[in-house]
Amino acid sequence: MGWFILLNDYILKYADGAAQHTEIRAQQAFNRAVTLVGGNLVSNTRTRTGGVCARVYKNGLWGFSSKGEYNEESVRAVLEAARDNALFMDRKLSLGKPPIQTAPPVQYETTLTFKDVEQKTLIDYASAVDNYIKTKYPGLASRTVSVRSGCIEKILHTDSGSFAHQLFPRTYYIISMAAETADGDTVELFDIIGGGYGSFCEFYDDPMQHTDRIDALYEELMQKKEGIFPEAGMCDCIIGSAVAGMVAHEAVGHTVEADLVLSGSVAASNLNKQVASPIVNMVDFAHTALGKPAPLPVYVDDEGTQCEDSVLIKDGILVGYMNNLESAAHFGVKPCGNARAYGFADEPIIRMRNTAVLPGKDKLEDMIASVENGYYLTRTANGQADTTGEFMFGVCMGYEIKNGKLGRALRDTTISGVAFNMLKTVDMLSDTIEWDFAGFCGKKQPMTVSMGGPAIKCKVNIGGR
Repeated sequence: MGWFILLNDYILKYADGAAQHTEIRAQQAFNRAVTLVGGNLVSNTRTRTGGVCARVYKNGLWGFSSKGEYNEESVRAVLEAARDNALFMDRKLSLGKPPIQTAPPVQYETTLTFKDVEQKTLIDYASAVDNYIKTKYPGLASRTVSVRSGCIEKILHTDSGSFAHQLFPRTYYIISMAAETADGDTVELFDIIGGGYGSFCEFYDDPMQHTDRIDALYEELMQKKEGIFPEAGMCDCIIGSAVAGMVAHEAVGHTVEADLVLSGSVAASNLNKQVASPIVNMVDFAHTALGKPAPLPVYVDDEGTQCEDSVLIKDGILVGYMNNLESAAHFGVKPCGNARAYGFADEPIIRMRNTAVLPGKDKLEDMIASVENGYYLTRTANGQADTTGEFMFGVCMGYEIKNGKLGRALRDTTISGVAFNMLKTVDMLSDTIEWDFAGFCGKKQPMTVSMGGPAIKCKVNIGGR
């Protein structure tokens, strides 16, 4: 994009020697979005935001400042304001903590480029997809097509010598369909079709290229339309990759973020203890996952730390947390680059990147065959969990399993439990992994994330009608 002015000279010029650590970050974000409901254009937006911020550390306290303009005067102003804020709080609180232990300096320059498109391109693409659905499936109660394309660009300098210039382009589209049932209810399903880490033109050149996915979603919707409600209670379930990813992020991932650990999450008393079956492993990947690029690669975090994988659960034992510089020093471990900020006016906090349960050695068909009476849960629409690890997730698609064979589809239901208890019941993991690359996490500020996992056989509490 080439929009930024180099910050290194300014941090040397304006950073104050009284500070023990200084970061300056310039950032801009482009986002385009188009939504059609029933063929009608109901949303057509293009946004561009940008600015600069600085953060200064002094004796255990941070000063922060940001401005929506990006020029030398703004750089000077945020550095001075962040310094003054840190010094003011130090005078008032006098924590007297030692200087922060920064990671070794790192230099990273992206080789990516972001290719923007005209709004009309997104509208035409969405309209063609919508017309396909309308023509082939006229009996739907409703249909929605949403296309998203955007990019975040960050430039970071620290006074310890770290520099990073990174791009985070992401594009995808979502199809939602609804149908009326014989008893007057409405059932709905959605799917994220194609896309990923890159520009719109890298993924979408023909509106008909993913009709197989659209057709498959319609077939599932028709099965759900004739579906049943499960019998409520604890039972054997196989949770598909989409649900496994939600477990990894919501039910486990947040409990092992070090700031929440220090606030008393369930993980605080479980380090180096068995929290899952010995076949369960879980990692927050930095930029490469299982030999392939991660869905959302992050090479340097927003404190200037080189990103590495954070191993969380190994052979069922909780072995580590996700840290920033301060929490890593507190626990006496190496930081792995989990400090991330969403917007230029946001401070870095501990965040996930690409969080997943690792695959096992089992075939999905063998997992299904091993269940005498239970359910295979394939899609989730929402979920929530707290720092005790207790969770409740909505399940919007699944099937009953009878005598080792898939049966009727399910209507909407829920699963609930305590993550570490549920993970201790895992006895089979599929040998494949799938990712949800379009995730957003809402911890204090939005954040782009990905999550994934294999199919997991376990015992879980499922809701009924």
